[in-house]
Amino acid sequence: MKKYLIILLAYFALAACNKQQDLAMKSADKDYILKVANENFAKKKWKDALALYERLSNLVAGTDDAPDVVYNSAYANYYDKNYKLAGHQFKNFSVTFPQDKRAEDAAYMSALCYYEGSMDYNLDQTSTDLAINELQNFLNNYPDSEKSKNINELIDELTYKLEFKAYENAKQYFKMAEYKAASTSFENVLDDFPSTKLRSKIYDYILKSKYELAMNSVYELKKDRIENALAYTKLIERELPNSDLSKTALDLRNKLTKEKENFAEVEKKVEARKKELTDRQMEAEAKFNMEKDQRDAAKKADQTSRDSAALATPAPAATFPIQR
Repeated sequence: MKKYLIILLAYFALAACNKQQDLAMKSADKDYILKVANENFAKKKWKDALALYERLSNLVAGTDDAPDVVYNSAYANYYDKNYKLAGHQFKNFSVTFPQDKRAEDAAYMSALCYYEGSMDYNLDQTSTDLAINELQNFLNNYPDSEKSKNINELIDELTYKLEFKAYENAKQYFKMAEYKAASTSFENVLDDFPSTKLRSKIYDYILKSKYELAMNSVYELKKDRIENALAYTKLIERELPNSDLSKTALDLRNKLTKEKENFAEVEKKVEARKKELTDRQMEAEAKFNMEKDQRDAAKKADQTSRDSAALATPAPAATFPIQR
């Protein structure tokens, strides 16, 4: 019996709340709407509170109640996980009411909303860039704030998300055997994020990319790519001495050195073949030119002979018509 009584009381309480919400939604009384909205906010009924705060936005404009409505609306949206809208509202509060004692908290919450709205690393990272800017702005505007203590940690977390996305994109090139693109992409990650925690893994991928690129290169680029890969093995040993990666670098250097020796032999044969072909071409051209000169000389001699014969032949005697 007691159980049914509790359920019945809860039902009537819910009905009363719904009735109060409906009345507030239809009311033109600013104070009544604000009262119900704040009660909903206190009860964590975020959607009901937001519906009423939205009605109040025009009714309280220019009044002392305006800051409370904007501030509570922002928090209600934050707790309801509407981070983009909440961030906009918090930022609007801190700019519109800079003298309010809650302005610093609103600026912090605005930055926090942008942080919460950052997308997963494998999605578009525009929101992450925006979040980093907002967090940095808070640090710049409130450098001595107690709330600044964890800001740098949040910025580091978001920055790592950006560098991890760039790292994963570069890995895709490596998986597709696009070693030149992979090497360039990984080097860009190091340039863009010099303090990256992924440095040793990036070195490993660059080393292997340069190795594969050298070992499978076309003839015209092979020599330079072998030298480039060899130089990188030495860089690895300088940067990460006595590490597993330095051992890998040494192993690949031995293979590259052997490949360099083999290529040197191939290069000698290719150069010898090139010289042979060049010599043959030069001989053919010389023979062609000599034959051409001979033909030209023969033509010239024949023309000279004809000219001489023409000069030696007397002109024909004059003829006159016979008169009858």
